[in-house]
Amino acid sequence: MDPVSATILFAVLFGLLGSGVWVAFALIATSFLALEMLTSAPSGPLAATSIWTATNSWAVTALPLFIWMAEILHRTRLANDMFEGLAPWLVRLPGRLLHVNILACGIFAAVSGSSAATAATVAKITVPELKKRGYDERMTICTLAGSGTLGILVPPSVVMIVYGFVTDTSIARLFVAGIGPSLVMISLFMAYTAGWALLNPGKTPPADIQRSFLEKLSGSRRLIPVGGLIVLVIGSIYAGIATPTEAAALGVVGALALSWVFRTLSLHNFGEALMAATRTSCFIVFIVAAASYLSTAMSFSGIPQALAVSIADWHLTAYGFLAIVGVLYLFLGCFLDNYSMILLTMGIIQPILVAFGIDLIWFGVFVVITAEAAQLTPPVGFNLFVLQNYTGRDIFFIAKASLPFFLLLLVGLILITIFPDIVTFLPNRLMG
Repeated sequence: MDPVSATILFAVLFGLLGSGVWVAFALIATSFLALEMLTSAPSGPLAATSIWTATNSWAVTALPLFIWMAEILHRTRLANDMFEGLAPWLVRLPGRLLHVNILACGIFAAVSGSSAATAATVAKITVPELKKRGYDERMTICTLAGSGTLGILVPPSVVMIVYGFVTDTSIARLFVAGIGPSLVMISLFMAYTAGWALLNPGKTPPADIQRSFLEKLSGSRRLIPVGGLIVLVIGSIYAGIATPTEAAALGVVGALALSWVFRTLSLHNFGEALMAATRTSCFIVFIVAAASYLSTAMSFSGIPQALAVSIADWHLTAYGFLAIVGVLYLFLGCFLDNYSMILLTMGIIQPILVAFGIDLIWFGVFVVITAEAAQLTPPVGFNLFVLQNYTGRDIFFIAKASLPFFLLLLVGLILITIFPDIVTFLPNRLMG
């Protein structure tokens, strides 16, 4: 493979993406061109084979199911119950009800798998409540935008399913690996919020929820539905009772049961949730299929191997390579959604990771946290768009308000790089 051909291919790919062509079509066109330019392999049959292999997989079934579960729960009163159950316990902490945003996002993330669904579900309740009570608007937005990204880190994560499928790594191990970093990020978010409140006492309104201990316990029963669903979905995976796909099916059944209990399960809501899940699933699976074709084309063209040789000539350490990859993902996150970002790059990056001896499970969490940070970067930061609908503020105001939690996500990346056991301890301990 000569440098000129590689340059042409990357120019075509980013030219198509920049012109507004659908990501999947851009990947297919680039793959076809790579095979025609650099190999004698039959591009048509390879396209059919790789796309069929990518879509004819039991593991992919978990994607639409988890997305459907999130869409169903988004239409229940789960967020109201989480606010009522958490608020009395958090009102004495520095920052008071701002911590509800963080913990509610963390809890809802454990049953949604989606960053946008997490941010939207919690925002629709807490934004008007905190505004009514006089909480600082910037900090309200910051805690929501940053904590909403936990939707793709706290298991079950749709992004982890995509990553696991593309890299052929265990999705169950990825889910377990996400637990430690999730707790670290929640702790960092809450610590920053408490520190901010102590430094800015005038921006936190006085406690307006007075409950006795027994009343707090009574209010906590509102957390039982979401707790039960977490046990049903995540517990069944960790206990070895169900595969991620089977757990996703259990989650859909549980979400429908909660909708029926909450009396939000109407024919209209059912149809709305189903159609929304179908649109999102088709979007993701189409990109998965196209990325599979790109990965095949890259293997035949020898581009990843040539890149690995070039990187070896730079005498980079594994840390240096990870720094370059992190910057690349943050840049791509300004223009692409997290699914496209991962699917676009893994076919090229994975052989280099193997050459450096980087654990793919650990790197999966690294990628997810980087993708979380990319959710907060304009112009294509999905959490920014979600909060724009609920706050009425422009995307750049929201991005600026979210900057502290964006930086905390980068701190999280540094921590898991320095202390990889944060990621690997639980999967190694629980799953061998």
